Amino acid sequence: MTNTKPGVESLPQETLDFAHRMFDAARDNNAELLLQAVDAGLPPNLTNDKGNTLLMLAAYNGHADLVKELLARGADGNGVNDQGQSPLAGAAFKGHDEVVRVLVEGGADPRHGRPTAIQTARMFKKDDLLKMLGATEDDLKEPLPGIPGPLH
Repeated sequence: MTNTKPGVESLPQETLDFAHRMFDAARDNNAELLLQAVDAGLPPNLTNDKGNTLLMLAAYNGHADLVKELLARGADGNGVNDQGQSPLAGAAFKGHDEVVRVLVEGGADPRHGRPTAIQTARMFKKDDLLKMLGATEDDLKEPLPGIPGPLH
């Protein structure tokens, strides 16, 4: 049996344009537009062509209130993109302490993804985040992976 699942190329251009607007809204902190769409049925775990969710883009760009609202609407705080990066690691990488706090309070796992948020905080010597992430002595002894690339 062949896979007959339609690809993104089969979607109408207006649908693709709408999706791009939603990802831009997550990046730009246009919470009113994005949350209205999610409340109307847009999947809170919608991903772009790189596997980044709306939550990942909001977290990576430092939008703590939007992250909190997306989590409250069912966004997965542990979802990873195509490179295995989590929203928590992205926020740690960018030094968005308030986003890190919101994600941890929302149940995001600091040991999930590659590199983990704890590993990311260690790589960039963000000792204040290590405490917030609950890093243990074992976490601090673990070998570090390579440095992640930027999100798109």
